[in-house]
Amino acid sequence: MKFIGRETELRLLQKMYDSAEMQTCVLYGRRRIGKSELIKHSLKEQKQKWIYYECKQTTEDNNAESLSNLISDAFNMPGLHFRNMEGIFRFLFTQAKEEPMILVIDEYPYLISAIQGIDSILQSLIDEYRTQSKIKLVLCGSYVDTMKSLLESENPLFGRIDRIIHLKAMDYYDSSKFYESYSEEDKVRLYSVFGGIPYYNQLIDPSLSVRDNIIELIASPNSRLENEVSMYLRSEIHRITNANEVIETLAKGYSRFSDILSQSHVSSSPTLVDVLEKLTQMEIVEKSAPINDEKNRRKAGYYISDPLSMFYFRYCFRYASQRSVLNPEVFYDRYINQDFETWYVPHFFETVCKQYLIRQNRSNLLAIPFDRIGRYWYDDPVNKTNGEFDLVTEDSNGYIFYEVKFRKDRITQSYIDMEMEQVKKTGLNCYRFGFISRSGFDVIPNDSLILIHLKDLYQ
Repeated sequence: MKFIGRETELRLLQKMYDSAEMQTCVLYGRRRIGKSELIKHSLKEQKQKWIYYECKQTTEDNNAESLSNLISDAFNMPGLHFRNMEGIFRFLFTQAKEEPMILVIDEYPYLISAIQGIDSILQSLIDEYRTQSKIKLVLCGSYVDTMKSLLESENPLFGRIDRIIHLKAMDYYDSSKFYESYSEEDKVRLYSVFGGIPYYNQLIDPSLSVRDNIIELIASPNSRLENEVSMYLRSEIHRITNANEVIETLAKGYSRFSDILSQSHVSSSPTLVDVLEKLTQMEIVEKSAPINDEKNRRKAGYYISDPLSMFYFRYCFRYASQRSVLNPEVFYDRYINQDFETWYVPHFFETVCKQYLIRQNRSNLLAIPFDRIGRYWYDDPVNKTNGEFDLVTEDSNGYIFYEVKFRKDRITQSYIDMEMEQVKKTGLNCYRFGFISRSGFDVIPNDSLILIHLKDLYQ
């Protein structure tokens, strides 16, 4: 399978490889995000010597033996044997005095668990060889907390890391390259379930419909990704019951802290704070505050940002009993299909549209680049109500309001006039209005309107 996306990260790695000096890189991100594939792809065209080693969750002796064998092959020195990892690293740092070398240590947290003081050992070697060796050291891992700890001031490696790459999920556009044969509508549907995780997207079968792929991969017992979400949670969280309660509550549409606390069975506010903080670190949940009142905690909300987690908890976890006794097709049609089309996909279409606007903004394709994008909190004094607009940008001229519709009907002029009037009544002072439509428009364009068709998002 061809390698997709990650152009920015590849450039960063190549720049490091090309350096004439010693460089140390920490590359981390959640499991399945594509870290190992990124590194392997970056090494394919390298002319300098490189060694890629994936650590094993075993003893130091076992890891040292395995890495010794790789080094023997790389240097054509049969029978090399090192007693410990410190001896291996010293040998490689010394060898890189004469010629540049790339050393990748994947799943580095396994070494941290197996070898007491491994961070200090590396720190000492980096300091000793800093001006002599040309080694490029890449430390890679999936345990985000452990990898982030390497960057903290208390860690021996603090100040020795030259480059940090936090690999995140792909956006909707790069993700769609995994399933290019589908229509734009179906690309939105697929992203709404499988998100920007390369491992999930490469499992999609282009010969199947969206519905059949969902059933095959996640919505039926013993499916390929049936246990993916729960395994990821268990790998990072000890009290899994609290996490399940919180995510299921979020999947039902609750976002305010007080609502999550009352609707879930989490015992206390401090416990809920801990769970939400952990889920945020794991990139399953994101905290978002209105762009016009960012410091107001009461108006901040928590939202599931990982599509597969959202799908799993909204349908599979919630209706686990029904899923276990029903035919998968019947289960899909009875418990998923209608809500999926009328709420779930439109919900994630807003995320897709936000990513589109950010892409346009970063590429300098907007008339006036915006500084912020997100939700906007409003108070309606006439009707004595308040609420949020989901997609608003702010630039040097003010606010632009965007209405996003994933529905079969085309957006009409009367609908736009109604929406514009409703927005003005709330007091949102926006100088332009944008509308993004799945099915197009029956509208007379004018300078105050930004009209974006679904197909524009994939051009």
